[in-house]
Amino acid sequence: MAKTKLLFITHEMSPFLELTKISKITRTLPQAMQEKGFEIRILMPRFGNINERRNRLHEVIRLSGMNIVIDETDNPLIIKVASIPAARMQVYFLDNEDYFHRKYVFNDAKGKFYADNDERAIFFCKGALETVKKLGWAPDIIHCHGWMSALIPTYLKTNYKDDPTFKYAKIVYSIYNSSFNASLGEDFVKKALIKGMDAADMEEYNEATHLALNKAAIKHTDGVVIGDDSVDAELLNYVKKSEKAVLDYDSTLDLENYYNFYQEIASDVLVSVA
Repeated sequence: MAKTKLLFITHEMSPFLELTKISKITRTLPQAMQEKGFEIRILMPRFGNINERRNRLHEVIRLSGMNIVIDETDNPLIIKVASIPAARMQVYFLDNEDYFHRKYVFNDAKGKFYADNDERAIFFCKGALETVKKLGWAPDIIHCHGWMSALIPTYLKTNYKDDPTFKYAKIVYSIYNSSFNASLGEDFVKKALIKGMDAADMEEYNEATHLALNKAAIKHTDGVVIGDDSVDAELLNYVKKSEKAVLDYDSTLDLENYYNFYQEIASDVLVSVA
């Protein structure tokens, strides 16, 4: 029997980048699922404070060379890879000099939210999907972690819904407590639109806040994971009303529950593990 293919998309992962608790779960969960027999791929940005030499990153020439269009501007995408020997897992890093080669991640030295975080998130989400297509690897389940991946579910349910690589993929989205209080700007939706989509596909993103991004992502997911014990009450209420399959926070403490959740999501069984 073919292995279930599980794709993780995240902006941080230990030991490469540790900002929040996301980095821990995206390190332990993939390995645990690999040990359960899943085939794993992991994608994340190559932020400037990820040391290439220490982490032994190297460019994957056959995957590099694509351009990601944002607001009619071509942005080159470079793909790099590193291995976690103890887990026999590979992590693919999406790189771009203009967006990611900085000393800090989301805020500058004075703590100011980068003005182009909107384009950085769009670049990452578009680039992630195009990278998977170029890999020629069709995931059965795609698990997105955190706001920077919030466009992925909507792209998959609209522009990519008939793409052979993603046509049968189920989407899981993990929500966490708010990590920024700003907005990604009034032009976020305009910049994020892909040919074949219209503004109605993106209307939930209009406010471009942390809350809005998460709500929009949840709308287009097949399952939601409550990844934090302090998620915004309004967001939790939105999840409840959505009637999506849910893995409750207390259940995430046992990785076995993720395995069961994935299996049930993949088999189209509506579930709520609480």
